[in-house]
Amino acid sequence: MEPAIKYRLIKTEKHTGARLGELITPHGTFPTPMFMPVGTQATVKSLAPEELDEMGAGVILANTYHLWLQPGEDLVKEAGGLHKFMNWQKPILTDSGGFQVFSLAENRNITEEGVHFRNPSNGDKLFLSPEKAMQIENDLGPDIMMSLDECPPFFESYDYIKHSVERTSRWAERG
Repeated sequence: MEPAIKYRLIKTEKHTGARLGELITPHGTFPTPMFMPVGTQATVKSLAPEELDEMGAGVILANTYHLWLQPGEDLVKEAGGLHKFMNWQKPILTDSGGFQVFSLAENRNITEEGVHFRNPSNGDKLFLSPEKAMQIENDLGPDIMMSLDECPPFFESYDYIKHSVERTSRWAERG
């Protein structure tokens, strides 16, 4: 079976090893490295999809955590997935909610099973596991899905970072 996503190396810089390439997805090809506009809740604020296309945006990042809370992955799936929901026919990458593990540190508790959050809107208890993140992302229907991870703050101890990376690796296997 042919992979859904392919990488084509164009050039490697001989002194640094930096690479220029292309990522080929079912919804198009884009260069790497590149600037990736963020459409947190399935929209890039203040820009229409046509404007993003005119600017040369090759891929948009959508936020799994925020789309899970509102409007919900079921509604996006029912609408035909993110591409139809956003009116964007080029590639879409969904993150996993991992950045929210960092940014919502005051409203979350990390365990081996996943992350317990408090909904910032209404205080409801939420639980995001690696399996749940993948289910949400599958329902959203992007070209590229990221595995649930923890983004630990830079000031944590070596032992904390080591434990975090090891747990993130176990989460990736589960997801």
